[in-house]
Amino acid sequence: MRNRINSLPPEAPLGGPGGYRERIAILRRRKLEDTQDKAEYRPFADGDDYGAIMPPADFSFSPYVNHRNGSWYGYEGWSRNFFTLMSEHPVFIDPCDAFPNRWMNCMSWLKGERRFNPDYSYADLEEEQERYGIVSGIGSDAHFGGDYRIGLGLGWGGLLKKLEQYRGQNPGRGEFYDAEALVIRGIQTWMKRTVSAIEGARAEESHPALRDNLKAMGESTSFIIENPPQTLRQACEWICWFNMASREYNRDGAGGQLDELLRPYYEADAAAGRITAEEARYYIACLLLNDPHYYQVGGLTAEGKDMVSDFSYLVLEAADWLDSSCNITVRVHEGMDRAFLKKSVAYLFKNKNGWPRFSGDSALSEGFMRKGYSRELAVQRIAVGCHWMSLPGLEYTLNDCVKVNNAKVFRAALDEMMATAGEKSVARLWELYARHERRAVEVTAAGIRFHLKYQVYNEPELMLNLLSHGPVETGLDMAAGGARYYNMCIDGTGIATVADSFAALEQRIEGEGRLGWEELYQELQNNFQGPRGEYIRLMLSASNRYGGGGTPAEAWARRISETFSRDVNAMDGEGVKFIPGWFSWSNTIKLGQVVGATPNGRRDGEPISHGANPHPGFRRDGALTAMSNAICAIQPGFGNTAPIQLELDPNLASDEEGVQKLADYIRTICKKGSTLLNINIINADEILKAHENPDLYPDLVVRVTGFTAYFCLLTPEFRQLVVDRILRAS
Repeated sequence: MRNRINSLPPEAPLGGPGGYRERIAILRRRKLEDTQDKAEYRPFADGDDYGAIMPPADFSFSPYVNHRNGSWYGYEGWSRNFFTLMSEHPVFIDPCDAFPNRWMNCMSWLKGERRFNPDYSYADLEEEQERYGIVSGIGSDAHFGGDYRIGLGLGWGGLLKKLEQYRGQNPGRGEFYDAEALVIRGIQTWMKRTVSAIEGARAEESHPALRDNLKAMGESTSFIIENPPQTLRQACEWICWFNMASREYNRDGAGGQLDELLRPYYEADAAAGRITAEEARYYIACLLLNDPHYYQVGGLTAEGKDMVSDFSYLVLEAADWLDSSCNITVRVHEGMDRAFLKKSVAYLFKNKNGWPRFSGDSALSEGFMRKGYSRELAVQRIAVGCHWMSLPGLEYTLNDCVKVNNAKVFRAALDEMMATAGEKSVARLWELYARHERRAVEVTAAGIRFHLKYQVYNEPELMLNLLSHGPVETGLDMAAGGARYYNMCIDGTGIATVADSFAALEQRIEGEGRLGWEELYQELQNNFQGPRGEYIRLMLSASNRYGGGGTPAEAWARRISETFSRDVNAMDGEGVKFIPGWFSWSNTIKLGQVVGATPNGRRDGEPISHGANPHPGFRRDGALTAMSNAICAIQPGFGNTAPIQLELDPNLASDEEGVQKLADYIRTICKKGSTLLNINIINADEILKAHENPDLYPDLVVRVTGFTAYFCLLTPEFRQLVVDRILRAS
């Protein structure tokens, strides 16, 4: 057992009724300590601000091995190892917290490099995957959203009964049901051990209010081991347990429509007189502290009604109490509560932690409908990840796992043109680019189909199967026929790199005649070395740019996006639909490392452009509106996102009028087609100092791409990427 030692003497006041806000302040300080502890542990670098804490130094895990290569795969390997991990997992109790435990390990990390089952080879795809810089997604975990309502309605005991009910209806699928039952029993074992630890912590606790809290914590945990939650506290704790267990299983981080999931419990508690708004904020804040999963608030019901409620406000207020990294997304639509949007923007500037994000309902819903789905279904597809949209418990997507490196596709086309006889022109280069891009998409789709065929023998989705509609009923894993819909995400990357390169060639070679093709290509091959090379690089960099406002580069970007979307959609068939997006996540650096110099002035190995954003420095005046208009214009348009990343000065909305103007701006760009808006509120001087010595700013949070992270947990290379982006924007 690992307990947080409480430093409060018995006579120490905890403030107002219950001392809830004071407890959250204590928990926030302790979270910063945990963050500093994690700084040296590589799995936590350059990723989400997970709610994990470091395990005790003496903890070790000895896995069950069912393959000759020393690793584990399939139903048996994953379920047996998960049960063992849950049986041995350290228990952590903090008397200031409403909920026990934190997650500390991840089975995917414990596997090391032996991720995909070597019995199933895709060697026939690997050469072209490398040629086009494809991140294939083969063997990737989760990255779709479960429906928490299933678990909240049944509880762990009810889920076990459901497994037994459908086991009898699906003879021959016993391996599936055995594995799922073992997973649940593992979680229940961890919970039972935790109840004993809570009782021990309560016996040691000297502060009366915290001793009472531990009593309530133990009662809540004991109840939900078997039963579905009945109160807001129990519902929040049940979600915590599922989140921690799914993180331990394979790092799943998808959330749900948090306000609507929890509102019925709060309203029942309030009607019975057993909760106050203050207490509700405390529970929500503790849930957000437990793990900053991706949650959506607001949006539309299937009937088209605004979902913002009094409880939606409580979610924002609880996140404000916590004042930490939160991955909350506010769904923006024309009929929404305008006061709620304004309050969301005010918290964005007040706390400067990169939350909330804002998603555009119109573009997302109408885009998803173009894939043949109804509006009633489309509005249920919510933001549950970095840039993910998902129908909770209904679709399998591989969101954010699959990338085509369009910058490398461009270089393949350029290299072919320069190596072969024939015309050297932008028109011919485009023909070659379009052919290579189409082939890259075909190879990517083939990799996804391979994944769907063999992933169940590699890493079945034993956690999210439980919260999905279909797997338990059929005895089929979500990746292997158990899902109702297969909408597979394929993201393009480097759109600004490619668009700016086409525009620079068109301008400097064909328009102005300042360069010849051979000289240009030689400088690219030499990586712009020497004074002449640097002169040419700067000249190319100064060409018209995507994001500049009505530039030829923006026309190229629209052409690139339209072609990519057409080719991705052409892959539909055999019960699988493919949906295009533009998003690089933290692959921006790695994808750039395999791309030679490009005609936009980018050097060999430098990062490609971030997501759908222009390259930093695209205009000297900041050009907030020009940039957002450009990104709205290249949205793929089929229900996945091409996020806008903004870096704003804190003084932009220093008063109520400034907050209202930004809220109006958000509504406007969502009407124009924005699918997702990520905003950093960062002081340029502060980010420079933090980059030089991140330990001096342990509480500095930045929105890196789709996710928020403590700046001190970013590697120097990734900090530099964020710094360059922010400084050039400022």
